[in-house]
Amino acid sequence: MSEVANIKTQNPASSKKMLLAMVGIGIMSALLIVSTFELTLPRVQRLKAEALEKAIFEVLPGTVNMQAFGVNESSELFELNEGEKAETTVYAGYDDNKNIVGYAIEASGQGYADIIRILYGYKPDEEIILGFQVLESKETPGLGDKIEKEERFLNNFKALDVSLTDNKEIKNTVITVKQGEKQNPWEIDGITGATISSRAIGDIIGASSTTLVPILNNHYRKNNKN
Repeated sequence: MSEVANIKTQNPASSKKMLLAMVGIGIMSALLIVSTFELTLPRVQRLKAEALEKAIFEVLPGTVNMQAFGVNESSELFELNEGEKAETTVYAGYDDNKNIVGYAIEASGQGYADIIRILYGYKPDEEIILGFQVLESKETPGLGDKIEKEERFLNNFKALDVSLTDNKEIKNTVITVKQGEKQNPWEIDGITGATISSRAIGDIIGASSTTLVPILNNHYRKNNKN
């Protein structure tokens, strides 16, 4: 009888110790996770910045220097300092003579699995999109990720038409069509088996270029030395 009573009196204390131990472990784990995140964040940010810079030079051949710009409510560009970001960010590429080669444009939109972030190059003197890079994507490996790898799809962006009307509006909105059905220079030849992902690229570029190409074309005409 005394043995049973002894066990009963010890149980609350044991439970309390166990609870405190679990709380302590939880706090330690949380601190470890936060510390790891804070330690690795600068490296992750640096790697992303380096990848972005590399992509800018790839979508704008002939660029030796670049300047980041934001777009204000009056549809005018304003310079951004290093590390600054705006709601809409574009990058002007310059050659050795400080002439504008073109503009690299960041854009994003819903893909099949998640948001797709891209960068594409705009050459205002020819009124074409001449380069394309996927910056971030979680599309299905082997299917949706073909938008990053398939050469036939990437060839769409060697001279994609974004010419303007006399009123400085896009003549034809960029769209994706079914694979093999491309007939016009503003159409993106899609990918069978990755229909949603390839269509998303057309939607992203179509919406972005319709808004930004007239603004960038105007900036180019005002600021280029040639």
